[in-house]
Order: sequence, then structure tokens, then C-alpha cells
Amino acid sequence: MTIDGSDPPAADGASPAHRALGAAAADPASPYVQPRSRHSPRARMTGKQRREQLLDVGRKLFAERGFDGTSVEEIAATAGVSKPVVYEHFGGKEGLYAVVVDREIRSLLDSITGALTSDAHPRLLLEQAALALLDYIETSTDGFRILVRDSPVAHSSGGFASLLVEVAGQVEHILADEFRARGLDPKTAPLYAQMLVGMVALTGQYWVEHRKPKRPQVAAHLVNLAWNGLSGLEAKPGLLSDPAVGSRGGRR
Repeated sequence: MTIDGSDPPAADGASPAHRALGAAAADPASPYVQPRSRHSPRARMTGKQRREQLLDVGRKLFAERGFDGTSVEEIAATAGVSKPVVYEHFGGKEGLYAVVVDREIRSLLDSITGALTSDAHPRLLLEQAALALLDYIETSTDGFRILVRDSPVAHSSGGFASLLVEVAGQVEHILADEFRARGLDPKTAPLYAQMLVGMVALTGQYWVEHRKPKRPQVAAHLVNLAWNGLSGLEAKPGLLSDPAVGSRGGRR
């Protein structure tokens, strides 16, 4: 025994206490056995998982910096991969951007189409469509910012403008039926559909940056202007600056 009361070290330099710990470690039931590390090696992503990761990364960067402000190097670095991996999955930045845009268009279009395809009253359809757009902006802000950005790639793969044309085509049919019921010329429905969709879209672009008032109030104000304007349409509108407006039944 040593002067401090502990057992002397063994010939191999290990103390009896250390030897006891070593023996206990070999026994799985021993309380001295240390648990295995919880940090196991990170599993490799499958091709599908890697593709989704790159899409998420690209979506975020494109929303923040735009197409021109985002590089393949930055996408790869953020995803923790090499540049060839991005090229392997998408052929480059353009391919990645096109897939992101296509997904966002499909998501928004499905939402608005679902709001318009019912037998509800036209005013309720307008409310539902406005709320669908604002809900998309609120829950997919990055996606909306990508859609409204002006990019050469967006023009070739379909962008916000083409989306609005498609939505306007659906609104056109709803307006045409309503115009017939009110004795108005249904041939003007395509023009009014473009006006209506454009008003809602521009309001959405404004609201994505300001977020005031809240979504239901924005939708209510949109419907207030659009529906009350539509309900008061003149059969033969004219311009106050046109001297012949009175003879066509327009308001002075």
C-alpha cells in the first residue's frame, strides 16, 4: 500500500483500480460499461433525397437573390456537395430553376383552380380565389417571390405571367355565364377576366412585402372593389371625356 493509502501500481504501470475498471468494461452487465456514442455516422442520401435537398436549397437562394444572383457554386456549397452533383441532377442552374418554378406554378394553380371549380355563388368564388392566392403567399413566400421575379428562364419554362393567363381563362368562363345572366355582352368576359386577375395578382405582390392588413381583410377589400364594380357594370360603358358618352347611356 502506498503512503496515501492506495494500492501500488502493478508491474505494467496500471493500478489495481484501473485493472478493475478494465475487467468490468469487458462485462456487458457492468455499470462501468460506457454507452455507445449516439452520433453514428451520417447516412448517405439517396438520389431522390439529394434532389429534394438541392431543390430546397435552390428555392431559398433564388427567392433571396434571384436567378442571376445565385451561382452553382453557392448552391453546391450550401447543400454541402460538389458542383458536379448539381449538374448530375439538373444539368446546371437553369435546370434547377426551371423545376423550382414549375413546382410553384403547379402548387398555386392547383390552389386557385380548386377555389374556382365549384357551383358556389360567383361572389363566393371570387372570395375563395383571393384567399387561395393570399394563403399561398403567406405559406410559400419564397415560392411567390421566385414567380414574380423577372427572369429569362421563367419566360422559357413558364412564369407568373403564364400562370395568370391560365387563371384568367378559368375566370373568363365564370364571368361569361354571369354576364349572360345579367344581360351583358359575354364577349367582353375575357377582357374583364384579365382585369380581375391582374388586380388580384398586383395586390398579392404588394401584400407579400407589407403583410398589412391581415389576409382575410385584404381578401375582403379585394372582393369589395371587384364584386361591387362587377355588380354595377353598365351595358354600354363610355368615357366622360367622350362627347358622345351620353348618347350611349353612360354616366356623366
